[in-house]
Amino acid sequence: MQLENTFKSVRTASKTLALLTDSQRNEILNAVADAIIANKDGILEANGRDLAKMDPKNPLYDRLQLTDKRLADIASDMRNVATLPSPLGHVTKQKTLPNGLRLCRISVPFGVIGMIYEARPNVTFDVFSLCFKSGNACVLKGGSDADNSNRAAVELIHNVLVRFGINPDVVTLLPATHEATGELLNAVGYVDLCIPRGGRRLIDFVRDTARIPVIETGAGVVNTYFDKDGDLEMGKAIINNAKTRRVSVCNALDCLLIHESRLADLPSLAEPLLTHTPPVTLYCDEQAYSALAASPLAKYSSLIEHATEDSFGTEFMDYKMAIRTVASLEEAISHIDRNGSGHSEAVITQNAGTARQFQQLVDAACVYWNAPTSFTDGAQFGLGAEIGISTQKLGPRGPMALEEICTYKWLIEGEGQVRA
Repeated sequence: MQLENTFKSVRTASKTLALLTDSQRNEILNAVADAIIANKDGILEANGRDLAKMDPKNPLYDRLQLTDKRLADIASDMRNVATLPSPLGHVTKQKTLPNGLRLCRISVPFGVIGMIYEARPNVTFDVFSLCFKSGNACVLKGGSDADNSNRAAVELIHNVLVRFGINPDVVTLLPATHEATGELLNAVGYVDLCIPRGGRRLIDFVRDTARIPVIETGAGVVNTYFDKDGDLEMGKAIINNAKTRRVSVCNALDCLLIHESRLADLPSLAEPLLTHTPPVTLYCDEQAYSALAASPLAKYSSLIEHATEDSFGTEFMDYKMAIRTVASLEEAISHIDRNGSGHSEAVITQNAGTARQFQQLVDAACVYWNAPTSFTDGAQFGLGAEIGISTQKLGPRGPMALEEICTYKWLIEGEGQVRA
């Protein structure tokens, strides 16, 4: 293993984080936030070199791009993390046994967290802030598309850590190679937990290859059901926001399910998507296609296509969306069971009974009623930031922040008791 010495160094450095107080961690986080603003030109220059290698028409270009505002937001999020209560040392269970042994369960860091992610340089800063605040060291494996940006970010973080006398190995960026990914996934004894953040192909590869524990995040095939009792104006706003706010993120809408009794309203729901800049291409089943073709929106025929069965289980990450007609709430839920990914699902309805049934029966980390799935985000949930959005059930589920990257241990105190 070529990177074994690197993993050893991170493991050793992780032990030093336990010696820091929460106030010291917060001071360092604020110093990194200040450094982001002070050195934004260098970060943007490195990001520009990455952007120059990607077609601006690629939807992932938006994920890759850093701007003055985005850097300001990243710094603000980091300062926000510094204000949050420490997740460490919380007593989650306490009891005294009949034999006098005193048991206490407290929250502690995992130790070393490995993060594999694609063309999203903001993740570098988010992961550092959450891991550092929670006492975890992190091993970062970014994609080659963002390598210049990631290296500029980690260099900035290292400079601040050294200034405060902290071993910079607590944040380590691996080479942007497939070989480095393989070594990270096999770093048994060095890395306690791996979190992949990216598309379905990356998630599947990590899950199928890793010999270290993995929390699946990110991949999202997202549906929204417009019910027979849905409010039209509310639906237009929710669907448009969920689809077009940022198409390359995992909470973006992929499929609209519409009750057959509301097909006459489909043109109104679809118009904001077809007139958006850039416009959204719609992949429609036969009923939805006919409803749009018979409306004034027929002039956008180049953007209205016939769906295939594959259209309904695809995470588009682009200005594309599927539309399927359903005859009932039960049919909508059945569709989600077959095609969803357990990420985020939504229902638009004025019928509280329908909404409650949808929320109870839909199996996903986040289930919305009359709100867009674009809110599935750690910062939006008041968690400060997020390290990812877990779509699994064992362990954390949904947006993962400080509490979700801690584990616990039992502390037992006795007075010489022995077991019979």
